[in-house]
Amino acid sequence: MPSPDYIASLREDIVFSDTLCGQPLTFHTTWGLFSPRGIDAGTRLLLDHVEVGEADDCLDLGCGYGPIGLTLARLAPKGRTCLVDKDFVAVDYSNKNARINGIGNAEAFLSNGFSAVGDRRFQVITSNLPAKVGKEMLYLYLYDAFEHLHPGGRLYVVTITGLRRFIERGFKEVFGNYDKLKQGKDYTVALAVRE
Repeated sequence: MPSPDYIASLREDIVFSDTLCGQPLTFHTTWGLFSPRGIDAGTRLLLDHVEVGEADDCLDLGCGYGPIGLTLARLAPKGRTCLVDKDFVAVDYSNKNARINGIGNAEAFLSNGFSAVGDRRFQVITSNLPAKVGKEMLYLYLYDAFEHLHPGGRLYVVTITGLRRFIERGFKEVFGNYDKLKQGKDYTVALAVRE
């Protein structure tokens, strides 16, 4: 049986620092959130290919503890960045990490996909899309992303490479365009533009 000290240690925040897009950031996370001990390869690959203007309003869909959204907020200091997740623990940690890193132009809130986003519009939407939500939910994400982008706005997603054909088809159906920015062995980064 695990010792009480070991159990207590599992309840403590996991803390690490990293540099994303040239931005030094410190993250507090916890067990149960995605990739709690460090930035996953898909997130890193996505951030390597996102282009953000300093005044862009951004949305991070499925934010987890905030690595993508908080990086976007740093890169767009004159814009506002929303981070959304359906997990209240993820939202709590995203807001905590915004405070820890002194990022005042970001807010995280609970939302099942875009359900709580309201009528906000964005120049950039990003997502490290989960593979297991099913194609129906992925279609909702793509359609709702289109509806919440300004004309010329960009949707960047990273998926496991096994989903790349579905994403290509979905982007072409919903946006009328698809650009594969990077395909690796495990992950593919794709871009769609609301024209």
